[in-house]
Amino acid sequence: MTNVINVDTFLAALDTYDWRNVQPNSRGRLNASSPFGLRDDKTPSFSVITNPDSADFGCWRDSGANNPDFARGGPVKLYAFLRNLTYEEAREELISGETTEDGAPKLRVKLKPPTIAKRPKPIDISAYTTVAVPYLTGRGIDPEIQRMFDCGFDAQKNAAVMPWHDPTGAPINAKWRATWSKAFWYAKGGAPVRNMIYGIHLVYARKVSRVVIVESETDALYLWSCGIPAIAVGGSTFTDAQAEMLRMSPVEEIVIGTDNDSAGEKLREEVAAKLRGYCELYDVRWPDDAKDANEVGDEETVRSTVDGAVRRNIFARMQHPIDTYRQIM
Repeated sequence: MTNVINVDTFLAALDTYDWRNVQPNSRGRLNASSPFGLRDDKTPSFSVITNPDSADFGCWRDSGANNPDFARGGPVKLYAFLRNLTYEEAREELISGETTEDGAPKLRVKLKPPTIAKRPKPIDISAYTTVAVPYLTGRGIDPEIQRMFDCGFDAQKNAAVMPWHDPTGAPINAKWRATWSKAFWYAKGGAPVRNMIYGIHLVYARKVSRVVIVESETDALYLWSCGIPAIAVGGSTFTDAQAEMLRMSPVEEIVIGTDNDSAGEKLREEVAAKLRGYCELYDVRWPDDAKDANEVGDEETVRSTVDGAVRRNIFARMQHPIDTYRQIM
């Protein structure tokens, strides 16, 4: 049986990404500024073929990329970036064959047959562990917090390395975050991040009962730097596996601190729906001029914002200030 890409799934990921300087009237292509470069190119340097009838559907090139590894590629590599997934997860989603409201999806582009999933093994991150990563320090993340999370730096790839641990503390994946663009990638053969929660090992080790849940690793690291325990889901989707991991954890109270955008709102409701009844839920909203916790940029503002979190009432659509019950941070 030939495996093929779900066209609707791929195009949906393109539609939801925040492209810059999109060139209008690009027939069969999406032309926009480079997502893999630092410069804000006014003349779009990125182009991906979006015509489903093309034999090269999903293939892309980026002349503005700062790294040759991101100068060109196929649909799976781009989809992994757009959805913040490992290559293996991206490939699995693209060949899932899930139907849409309009019926069965269009399918094309041959892929290699799937392999049997193996039990994730710990990965070796010793080559990248450093005292502090300037890129992370520059984003307000304390060097002590970096050490606590085993963060490191890959000099060859010029990227910060942020390991993902299982509840026992074993690193079973790691995210490379380029310092030269928004580009990122995961360890080859690492565990699927959709089954993991960033920072869950500290929840268990420190028996954390109250925690803020956010989207990105840097948001979680920054909140810890502000003295606030935090975990991250690694994207804008909250899976059943992640929900079950939290249900089994010591966490009793969760403050939902997702991004200030439509994807963040969707994630906020997913977290609330899957954890309602298992723990007390609170909402925190970052200031309007900040997309996420890390963009707030001021520790006192972050702490006061989290202190003002509002409790969700599971019986009615009533919201109560957190200090109506008790201060949790």
